[in-house]
Amino acid sequence: MAEELKERKDMDPAFQWDLTTLYQDDEAWEAAFQELDGKVDAVAAFDGRLTQAGEGSSAGSPQSADETGGGLSGVKASGTVALAAARTIRALLDAETDLDLLLSDLFAYANLRRSEDTRAPQAQKMYARIYAKYVEAVTRTAFAQPQILALPEETLRAAMESEMLAPYHFVMEKLLRQKPHTLSEKEEALLARFGEVFAAPGQIADNLQDADLVFDPVKDAQGQEHELTGSNFILLQTSPDRTLRENAFRSFYKGYRQHINTFASTYAGAVKAAAAEAQVRGYESSRAMSMAGENIPTEVYDTLIGTVRAHLPAMYRYAELRREILGLDELHYYDLYTPLTGSSGRHYTYEQAQQMVLEAVRPLGENYGRIVRRGFDSRWIDVYPNRGKSGGAFSSGTYHSNPFILTNFTGTLDSVSTIAHEMGHSMHTWHSNQAQPPQYAEYTLFVAEVASTVNENLLIEHLLKTEQDPRERLALLNQYLENFKGTVYRQVMFAEFEKKAHEMAERGQALDPESLNSLYEGLVRDYFGPALTMDEEVRYEWARIPHFYRPFYVYKYATGYTSAVALSEAVRNGGDQAVTSYLEFLSMGGSADPLDELRHAGVDLATPAPVHAALEKFERVLAEAQELAGKLS
Repeated sequence: MAEELKERKDMDPAFQWDLTTLYQDDEAWEAAFQELDGKVDAVAAFDGRLTQAGEGSSAGSPQSADETGGGLSGVKASGTVALAAARTIRALLDAETDLDLLLSDLFAYANLRRSEDTRAPQAQKMYARIYAKYVEAVTRTAFAQPQILALPEETLRAAMESEMLAPYHFVMEKLLRQKPHTLSEKEEALLARFGEVFAAPGQIADNLQDADLVFDPVKDAQGQEHELTGSNFILLQTSPDRTLRENAFRSFYKGYRQHINTFASTYAGAVKAAAAEAQVRGYESSRAMSMAGENIPTEVYDTLIGTVRAHLPAMYRYAELRREILGLDELHYYDLYTPLTGSSGRHYTYEQAQQMVLEAVRPLGENYGRIVRRGFDSRWIDVYPNRGKSGGAFSSGTYHSNPFILTNFTGTLDSVSTIAHEMGHSMHTWHSNQAQPPQYAEYTLFVAEVASTVNENLLIEHLLKTEQDPRERLALLNQYLENFKGTVYRQVMFAEFEKKAHEMAERGQALDPESLNSLYEGLVRDYFGPALTMDEEVRYEWARIPHFYRPFYVYKYATGYTSAVALSEAVRNGGDQAVTSYLEFLSMGGSADPLDELRHAGVDLATPAPVHAALEKFERVLAEAQELAGKLS
């Protein structure tokens, strides 16, 4: 497929997502865009009213002594102030929710359109316009949190417990946690004003990678030339043709090396922006600030790294197994993705992929399967790569729309696994939207990778149950091992890179190309061990990881995967109660702290036990792969 990339207009629309469930067309988006200023004005009108409410002067009086908490005049006065504050805060939060829903719809549609073809000027303009409006909205409404938190804590806590704020109780609870780190109203407005500036490094890096970075075409062992793009690079790295893999690897990172100064500057800018915000907000580090939003102790991050490092010998054995099975004198970085079974590795049609996913999720019940089928039949998915299309895959959606999935399906087992993965995200979104009000529908990033990897694991376990051919079974075990490698070991390596890079910036050290390259190269050596022969190009890989521009996100892939191992095992072996608990977890959205949501599902990440258990399973899968490899040889 690498040689046959088409323009989007030449693709079959039956395999493209149907965005009309969000907006009928760009003109409908434009009409909705015109409503945005009014929604912002509605929130901005509350500026100053919170202070008046806290003084009991604007929201009216309670209707009975019971509402004020008793019969004494002092208690009545206190209750009157609290109820007045509660009424005003409720009206404000309702207006903010209404604004957030519109912003979400507008942003999602513009981003989905932009993803279809990153070269398309109309979509680029739409995205730029809504991003600018978002920054304006954040700036104009930045008064809300500091004005709420400026009220006396006694008044706030009494207001929070009132019936008026019952629908927003957890919102208020999270807000009160931020009180020590909330700045004055003017300072919050100033930070909001710089929001677009702080986001610029990530946008520059995205545009450089997706739209401007061009790679030299590469030849395979027969001398046939192949186009190399960001979206087909990993596909070429899975090729059984080692010449093609190496040429693609060297051409790809040649492109990054030529722009490494720019990438280092953009990343340094993103890190310094996070460090500066953390400092002015009174956090001990940018990592602590990032994790505080989800109420995750930093010990969870450090325990994850320490536990994975304790299991690095298993990754070293996997690397050595790769070298042996592939029959290589030296294992290079461009050998890490090709299937262990060489010329095996079946290819599947998109229709076969759909059926495989439907069979895999059967343990989750008939209703779950019906919704997955609806997603396939209703064009939730943009299936095939086209010229200019964003690489990789993602799931996106809003409270008013069905979820949408972008993939670049190529027929490999990994492509099928990607569909299962992204459908897991979409099912999490669908369940949350169905069960929760808008203010609690969006689940946190910490749990965002759980449902996706549960689906992946169910797919692999289903295929292993039915596959008896040793070579094909080894291919499946290879996919399982790759999931662990990519979602636990590599993501924790990325997490350690982020931790150290931010610490360097916070110590005042320069984040120049050499320091970042050396840091990354050292971590690759640590995580892959002596079986890997290092290539000079490896040190540039950090520059192509887009998640680094969302600080301290990547570790959540690993915590999500280790949680998913426990949950998928429970779903397969634990009966109806395990399924019920899991579906309840999917329906919780953001209505509780993520660690508590996972405890409800049966996983406690406050301990290292889930990570240990997951990596012990990795070792069991590795042992079976080694045994099969021995028989095949």
